[in-house]
Formats: sequence, C-alpha cells, structure tokens
Amino acid sequence: MTATEEVTVLIADDQAVVRAGLAMLLASQPGLHVVGQAGDGLEAVRLARELRPDVVLMDIRMPVLDGLEATRRILGGQATGPAAERPVRVVVLTTYDLANTSTTRCARGPAGSCSSTPHRRSCCSASAPPRTAAPCCRPR
Repeated sequence: MTATEEVTVLIADDQAVVRAGLAMLLASQPGLHVVGQAGDGLEAVRLARELRPDVVLMDIRMPVLDGLEATRRILGGQATGPAAERPVRVVVLTTYDLANTSTTRCARGPAGSCSSTPHRRSCCSASAPPRTAAPCCRPR
C-alpha cells in the first residue's frame, strides 16, 4: 500500500446512529474512505461483493443475518484470479465481552475485533491498512 492509496471501508451495523457516527469518524481520518453502509447482515454481504471494500466493519448482532454468518459468507465468497490479490478483511464490532466470542470469531475468519463500548479500548485499529491489521488469532 502506498501513501496515496485509500483504504475503502464498508460499515455494517443495524443502528443508523452508529453507522453515521462511524462514518463521520472514519471520514475525518486521512486515507480512509467509507464506500457503503449496511443495516443488516444480508445487505453487508451484498455490498461487500458489489463494492469490494478493503475492510468491512461488522457488527455481530444484526437482523436478517447476523454478523458472524455474514462474515463467513463474505470471506467464503472471496474472489479468485486478479481480484484475490486484494481480499476483503472483516473487523468485528461488538458491545459484548470479546473473550466470550473469540473462539467463534477466529473460527469464522475475521481479521480482528473492536469493542464498540466507550469504556473499553479496542484490540485493533480500524484505521490500520488491511494488509497490516492485527489478526485475532493465528493465521491459517
């Protein structure tokens, strides 16, 4: 990634105010560009396939299709050929205890996770370039 490349981000959260807040926060960071927003997991899968963002910020609990299943579908449907050189990375957002869901997250393949509760520090940086984002578990 060069200094002039933007990291494209898709935000998936069922709460419109959370999506709006994250979009404003990310827009204030140089090198980050929000390309889409999804209000449920099925919409997140559709937009991830359509827009091919570098990073998907995925809420775990959403209607229609939960964030864990949406993550599985996004990562399971990765492109082959030239598009495979730029895989989509998923960062899970949650207000729940990260330790209780770490096994499930790692089994499903997200690149990392961030707590969305104000009193916790996240375990990764959503602004990290997707190729250098800290994994939540050992690489496969």
